[in-house]
Amino acid sequence: MSDEANLDAYLKRINYAGSIAPTFETLETVHRLHPAAIPFETLNPLMELPVRLGLSDLEQKLIFERRGGYCFEHNLLLKANLESMEFPVTGLAAGVLWGHDEGYEPPALNHMALLVDIGGVPYLADVGFGGQVATAPLRPASRCRAAGGRRQYRLSGGHPKWRLDTELKGEWRPMFEFTLSPQTLDDYVAMNDGTMASFRDDLIATRVEGGKRHALYNARLNTHENGETQTRMLTTVSEIRDTLTTAFGIQLPATDKLDPALEKALRPGAND
Repeated sequence: MSDEANLDAYLKRINYAGSIAPTFETLETVHRLHPAAIPFETLNPLMELPVRLGLSDLEQKLIFERRGGYCFEHNLLLKANLESMEFPVTGLAAGVLWGHDEGYEPPALNHMALLVDIGGVPYLADVGFGGQVATAPLRPASRCRAAGGRRQYRLSGGHPKWRLDTELKGEWRPMFEFTLSPQTLDDYVAMNDGTMASFRDDLIATRVEGGKRHALYNARLNTHENGETQTRMLTTVSEIRDTLTTAFGIQLPATDKLDPALEKALRPGAND
């Protein structure tokens, strides 16, 4: 990425005021604060507006407009700012396994993650995997359970394909698989075309708030905390707008495309 990141604005957005030395402690703190401050959300595809991946576009939307985005937006923004802090960072591509049965083979690469080098030790960083996002960097070489907030994650495989799993209610569930092959911005732009299309019909928003995770799928709002889930069904566009603002911290865009897009979340069958 040739543009220079606005590091001060990014750190202010994620409420970070510590050292910017390229250490594990810095990476760990940034990785925890980012998904707490910047939500995962799919409003642009829902409104049939483009998702642009240039750094200035990402900063305008996620930092200055106080919006969120999905994996390419989150992780490209993180990559640019980690590089500004002099971390060596490699962009990776993954195939999503989440929601599919064991043995499923992703037909295409459709997710972005990062490999961050700290003193010759590689760490997987990913702040853009929605409701299952890890809140800490993970070591691919460890092949063991690693803490990511209150959830547990593990990396297994290698040579050449790795797999990330998360543990829910005592069961390991696959999230995505990837190799360590570097990807370019052009690669992500090509993947992004399919991702925009896949998010056109459903409203998705997630945010981590300490030990609590908020997840909105169309009109169903789930709040996960301490192994328990509370569910609330939203019934009006006004309720959805309020929830996006309060639970997810999204500054809603001032456009007449928003309310008709949010109506899709209330259509019959949208929450089946």
